[in-house]
Amino acid sequence: MADLKTYNDRMLSLGLARVSEAAAIASAKMIGRGDEKAADQAAVDAMRTQLNLLDIAGVVVIGEGERDEAPMLYIGEEVGTGNGPGVDIALDPLEGTTLTAKDMPNALAVIAMGPRGSMLHAPDVYMDKLAIGPGFVKDIVTLDMSPSQRVEVLAKAKGCHPSQISVCVLERPRHSEMIAELRETGCAIRLITDGDVAGVIHTAEAAKTGIDMYMGAGGAPEGVLAAAALKCMGGQIQGRLLFRNDDERGRAHKAGITDLDKIYTRDEMVTEDVIFAATGVTDGSILSGARRDGDFMETETLLMRSKTGSVRRLYYRQNNN
Repeated sequence: MADLKTYNDRMLSLGLARVSEAAAIASAKMIGRGDEKAADQAAVDAMRTQLNLLDIAGVVVIGEGERDEAPMLYIGEEVGTGNGPGVDIALDPLEGTTLTAKDMPNALAVIAMGPRGSMLHAPDVYMDKLAIGPGFVKDIVTLDMSPSQRVEVLAKAKGCHPSQISVCVLERPRHSEMIAELRETGCAIRLITDGDVAGVIHTAEAAKTGIDMYMGAGGAPEGVLAAAALKCMGGQIQGRLLFRNDDERGRAHKAGITDLDKIYTRDEMVTEDVIFAATGVTDGSILSGARRDGDFMETETLLMRSKTGSVRRLYYRQNNN
């Protein structure tokens, strides 16, 4: 009989896909309803239920917030049956609550899993992020470069003019100066309203999505999820935690982080092989959204394993009566 205490990513991967599928189907019922909290809660409830069916001793290291802020799937919550390997779990039951509430593109249900101790316990603060896809020399672009330097260096590596580079950026007031500098290079900028995990994933399939690079400040937990995706798909990401006050610095110390200025690479945010699943909630450039077809609900899921570099697209059809 197989040892249930051994982390077997191949055996666990399909179960992880079921977790993201359940969250997507639950939240899809709230698409366009204008209620972000209800959409998020539906995804949280469904994801938690499915996680507790898996034979794992899981701990949520990237979740919905601290224990006193989130009733379910909070950081430190234990999930699974307990009859299996110890694992770290990073999740965002609904990445893009506003996108779902307003029926806008690229809302996803996202989850990653790795052996215990394999993921950075990122506090709920901002992170300055920079990501590109596979096929480039390590650290060809860095957070220490200016935005314009990053575009110029990447264009040179691709053998093209900076005007042929496309950068994905969250549309926020804090990025106004960066966007102005990028405009001066002549590059194209795709501004997104939400969903920076999806924004980073775009860089891994640049030929399909048209996005060469992602940059800007967003949530640190989402940075770890994005690193897990790129560990599977290939690509580079750097992240540096940003702190606005002593409370946020205290959160970092509580998470065991002592070097507050450290720049984390992909393999420092996710140190061992992981599995990653993302299911579309609304239609997007990566995945089709969950949709009703008569009595059925249909979903599309991206399921990946870093150990093998495998990327699967799973289509699921469920009788919704």
